Amino acid sequence: MVGWSGTARRGAGGRICWEGMQRLWCVVGLVAAAGLAGGATKREVAITIDDLPVAQSGVRGCEFGSLQMQTLRMITAFLHLKAPVTAFVVAGACPELTPEQERTVLKLWQDGSAELGNEAAAEADLNSEDPAKFEQDILKADEALRKLPHGRTPRYFRYPLLHLGQTAETKARIARFLTAHGYTGAPVTFESSDGMFSEVYSDAISHGKMETMQRVRQDYLPYMELMIEFFEQRTNEVVGHEIPQILRLHANRLNAEMVGDVLAMLKRRGYRFIALDEALKDPAYQQPENYAGPGGFSWIQRWAITKGTPNKDEPKEPTWLAQQYERIRKGE
Repeated sequence: MVGWSGTARRGAGGRICWEGMQRLWCVVGLVAAAGLAGGATKREVAITIDDLPVAQSGVRGCEFGSLQMQTLRMITAFLHLKAPVTAFVVAGACPELTPEQERTVLKLWQDGSAELGNEAAAEADLNSEDPAKFEQDILKADEALRKLPHGRTPRYFRYPLLHLGQTAETKARIARFLTAHGYTGAPVTFESSDGMFSEVYSDAISHGKMETMQRVRQDYLPYMELMIEFFEQRTNEVVGHEIPQILRLHANRLNAEMVGDVLAMLKRRGYRFIALDEALKDPAYQQPENYAGPGGFSWIQRWAITKGTPNKDEPKEPTWLAQQYERIRKGE
């Protein structure tokens, strides 16, 4: 699907629309899209947060004082809407922090009732790393988690970049390793490019680009709703019915400001917030997932590949944002 180039606007009937390069894309309002007028559909979603203590937040993202405030803003939004959270820690993600400062930030998540999981060590990527080294990265994060005060034994692992192994052999090896160390892999069904939005947003803040900041904030929530609607429809196509969904977001500057809006949008779409362990009880998460390859994407798409369901591309980010992101990546 071609990314949209214009700005989101509201259409008739509560729709949110973009003038794309080839066609008009719309997110239909709650009642029309979800069929919830009679309360017939029960929707549930578990919230997961990747890349603790912080990611995609600019060159000063790991500054202790601002990171504390950013973390508190995210946690407050979850507590306000009583949304359980599982948050995944990357060991060594912020080398600027002292060990005590990092523990202080992670304790904020613990005090906010978040369950902390393992996301290996900084720079870990199963697509480019020897499996033995990747296993050591998992153990490095495991050690850091077990040193936290008042923590529970970590039980969930989130694959960095959602890369589960480029070969069936590597994928099976790491799965066995996780099981042997008491971990359950944490899947994702609601996936997005929220990190890309935050990188552009953080760069705009660093350079005082107020117009870009405003444009990111304006387009972010409509984009997220478009992605949610896509995966709702895709779930029905692939699984045959709605399931408890698992949303992945990142601990970044943009979500610190807007995660409350994302949660409110989910509530408008009829979702009840549940814990990750409750979502994983659904039989859908026991179905085969046999994809091995370089891609990192939603389990809905992985199940589709396993079942041989025809491919359907996810909505793309706004064209202007993708272009700005590439310029940032190139150092322009």
